[in-house]
Amino acid sequence: MVRRQYDESDVRVRPGRGSRPRTKTRPRHDDAEFGMVVTKDRGRWGVVLDGREDAVVCMRARELGRTAIEVGDRVGVVGDTSGTEGTLARIVKLAERTSVLRRTADDTDPYERIVVANADQLLIVSAVADPPPRSGFVERALIAAFVGGIHPILCLTKSDLTDPAPFAEEFAALGITVVIAGVDDPVDEVRDLIAGKVTALIGHSGVGKSTLVNRLVPDANRETGIVSGVGKGRHTSTQSVALRLPGEDGGWIVDTPGIRSFGLAHVDADTVVGVFDDLAEAAEDCPRGCSHAGPPADPECAWDQLDPDSATGRRAAAVRKLLAALRSNNEWEM
Repeated sequence: MVRRQYDESDVRVRPGRGSRPRTKTRPRHDDAEFGMVVTKDRGRWGVVLDGREDAVVCMRARELGRTAIEVGDRVGVVGDTSGTEGTLARIVKLAERTSVLRRTADDTDPYERIVVANADQLLIVSAVADPPPRSGFVERALIAAFVGGIHPILCLTKSDLTDPAPFAEEFAALGITVVIAGVDDPVDEVRDLIAGKVTALIGHSGVGKSTLVNRLVPDANRETGIVSGVGKGRHTSTQSVALRLPGEDGGWIVDTPGIRSFGLAHVDADTVVGVFDDLAEAAEDCPRGCSHAGPPADPECAWDQLDPDSATGRRAAAVRKLLAALRSNNEWEM
């Protein structure tokens, strides 16, 4: 019996699935229209295109993968950008961010959450009573603003219940702007500060943040709530949303959900100190590993040699409070 010999011509190769050759070439999308992300909710983004009033509903294009797209981002959009009900455009480009406000769930969580992108300012809203002010929250928000390249403003509400001056004085050495916006106070100063800019608002639930938004943008209709008997406010804002400011100067405010924790796992002491040129220069004379906490923890910290009555000396004391808040591991949480 003669054994048959086989060669490659006898082997039948079946084409597999996806045999179409792949390419790394992606469309350039030169016709993309740019705008700002104003809402984000379950895989859909609302984008107000430049020169338009109403938002276009968009999805994220496949080629962007899992790229994070946040409220405040500048994005390029293609497809049906008419904004007609039922239509869906695609986000195909993400512009480089000018600033980012980040936080983590706590100080041990490595996952960073972007609160808002490309904000010019951060309006930190704090009540001076009911609920009582928490300096730890304000200090951590200031740190996030400083390292994120965002100009911070402290806005104090409920001034009809107590004098806001003592709490405001705690942050005087940092040179930040403080505005009072109680229910009996005019909000003209706040309007002047935010006109023509993108301003993010953050604060605990129940501090009057949504009430302030409704005063600044009368047709915003943001839900407001009361503070519960145990000192925790209702989360009356559940999603971040950018609202266009009325008036010729324009601008946007980004109302964010009420925050109960503000982790800063992504920030270290050197990053905070580097924000202040005079303190960073003074810190060059500190021993290696100095935390700038002062004695007894750091007995040779160069900041101890600064004149306590000078502007730099007062700022060093204020920044030491920020660094203490950074080390506090969210002990101020509500």
